[in-house]
Amino acid sequence: MSRSGSSREPVTLPVAGVDAPPDPAWRRNQCVIIVVSFVGFTGFTLVMPFLPLYIQQLGVKDVGEAAMWAGLSLGVTPGLTALLSPAWGRVADRFGRKLMVERSLLSFVVVMSALAFASRPWHVFALRAAQGLFAGYGALTLAMAAEIAPRNRLASAIGMVQTAQRLGPALGPVIGGSVAALVGLRRAFLVTAGFYAAAFLLTLVAYREPSAPRHPAGAARPPRPTFGEIVRLENLLVVIVAIFGLQLVDRSFGPILPLYVIATGVPAARVALVSGVLFTVMAVAAALGHHVAGRLLRRQPARTVIVSSTGVASVGIAVCACSPGVALLGVGLAACGLGVGAAMTSAYTAAGMVIPAGVHGSAFGLLSASSLAGLALSPVLSGFLGAVHIRLVFLLDLVALLVLAGLVRRRMTTAATGVRAGTSP
Repeated sequence: MSRSGSSREPVTLPVAGVDAPPDPAWRRNQCVIIVVSFVGFTGFTLVMPFLPLYIQQLGVKDVGEAAMWAGLSLGVTPGLTALLSPAWGRVADRFGRKLMVERSLLSFVVVMSALAFASRPWHVFALRAAQGLFAGYGALTLAMAAEIAPRNRLASAIGMVQTAQRLGPALGPVIGGSVAALVGLRRAFLVTAGFYAAAFLLTLVAYREPSAPRHPAGAARPPRPTFGEIVRLENLLVVIVAIFGLQLVDRSFGPILPLYVIATGVPAARVALVSGVLFTVMAVAAALGHHVAGRLLRRQPARTVIVSSTGVASVGIAVCACSPGVALLGVGLAACGLGVGAAMTSAYTAAGMVIPAGVHGSAFGLLSASSLAGLALSPVLSGFLGAVHIRLVFLLDLVALLVLAGLVRRRMTTAATGVRAGTSP
């Protein structure tokens, strides 16, 4: 492997799958990845939205204290996952991504089962911390999709997995609320563990790990790229920043949307229902954006799609900030979700087009760390701004999207990011 190129120049490494025939099992593997992603992300949101209520059941009667424990418990998992995701990706490159996904899913079975027997709030926090140490299968499934897909189906493969990852959390709270009403919050954790067990068994039985490239007898294996070299791959640093910015905008509505709904004049008794519907509208629109991105990338380079999609999201944010009622707010959130979803898939696809063979786990681990950092920071920043004025959140989102569009337009090259239509295998 060449280590040429200064720190200011992008590194170019051989990309897997450009001229190689597709793995004949890739369609089945892709279906497995999509189902596992949907089941896993649905399972995660079956119980997490109701964690404050569970903490109150553990004896924490003060609302502020319950909120504190819930916030710490919800935040520790993505925080630790962001720190460890690149390392787990590196391990996956060495020992296989299937094994690492199985490890992560099995840890979720154990942790979710243990949460059903928690008796103190610190038990919940400790178990959620343990979950963060072994999580990260979301990035690995994206790496698996990018690795096995033919080059001309890369955007579609990534978009389908992201759609599954988006629809799961959209449906999870509805399913989880019904489960909790039937069996109680404590037993709902056991149901969630069952979801992860099903995903684990599906991966174990149905997924076929692609064969590693063979090397001539006696020939030394080429050294793996370092994280520094991976970051210097063409467009990858821009993509990492873009994913962080998109996630920052995408998750900024959680702390303030119900309050904004109240400000539009919705009666207090209907705020929870209306807010839930609006969150679902945005999630479904984002899932549609993930899907549409694949079609757009067949005709336009990723840079153009990202810039155009962030423009659509910016218009949506502006509509939200100016909306006098719920109907227009829903339109704005739908436009924002659609644009963010399409831009996110385009960013991951741009990365997938330049990632070399054998380091998909490491590279997607870096992308996941960027996404999780945005996930962890966004609600905190949004909460502080919302305490001053709710519309400041929309202003920050608008500025972030405009800056992001300018950065991508100026810094992202187009040579390696166009995904042209070809003959499907």
